[in-house]
Amino acid sequence: MIRAAMLVHPQFDPVALSLGPLQIHWYGLTYLVAFVLFLWLAKRRAALPHFAARGWVKPDVDDLLFWGVLGVVVGGRLGYVLFYKPDHYLAHPLEVFAVWKGGMSFHGGLIGVTLAMAGYAKMRGRSFLDVMDLVAPCIPTGLASGRIGNFINGELWGRAADASLPWAMVFPQSRSDVPRHPSQLYQFALEGLLLFALLWIYGRKERARGQVAAAFVALYGVLRFIVEYFREPDAFLGLLALNLSMGQWLCVPMVLIGGGLWWWFGRSAAHAAGGVGDR
Repeated sequence: MIRAAMLVHPQFDPVALSLGPLQIHWYGLTYLVAFVLFLWLAKRRAALPHFAARGWVKPDVDDLLFWGVLGVVVGGRLGYVLFYKPDHYLAHPLEVFAVWKGGMSFHGGLIGVTLAMAGYAKMRGRSFLDVMDLVAPCIPTGLASGRIGNFINGELWGRAADASLPWAMVFPQSRSDVPRHPSQLYQFALEGLLLFALLWIYGRKERARGQVAAAFVALYGVLRFIVEYFREPDAFLGLLALNLSMGQWLCVPMVLIGGGLWWWFGRSAAHAAGGVGDR
């Protein structure tokens, strides 16, 4: 029995608005908010002096959004298929296209966006690292919006929490009255708001090319690794080696690669600047 004083997930109606046969879902609205925020923030970054000096103009951002959406959807879906349920989708290949049933992976979406940005850079004759530096600080607000969608849907709930925790919450979707961490809100705060603030401040000044993007990869990996300790592992996977979740294992290479690239880009820029000064 759920105690009266215990917080319980509000059980939002997933449909935000019905217009006759047309239903607009909250999750779809969170995606719309994510894309609108990306447009607004990316246009502000394109206007920064060091980007404007390299020929960036606000209309460039509209094309970036198209490529980014394509990368998120295709990469996110394929990432979920390959990282989380490869055996299931190998046995039921047509379900790969059943995106309305859910199943998206951030890590797959990141790979998809990276490939999409590489395609954009090649077509426009721009530096790939310059493109990634522009978009990186604009991504966390989209992640924050998506986590609000997860919370509204009552999905991806947290691990069991001490009942004395003031914000411990029962998620009836879990088919139990166990108080849990509202890990969606933790991710909203850490991977969304905090990561955005750190990258936006860091990225306002010109950095070595590639460093802002590398900082995003490393910082996201660290923050996601931490919050995974409060998020319930996928039931069909559980905890893996060293009692780490799949999400945590996918974050390990992000931290290592992102941190390594951040150091390398800074070192290369310093050497290039030193070489110019020695002439």
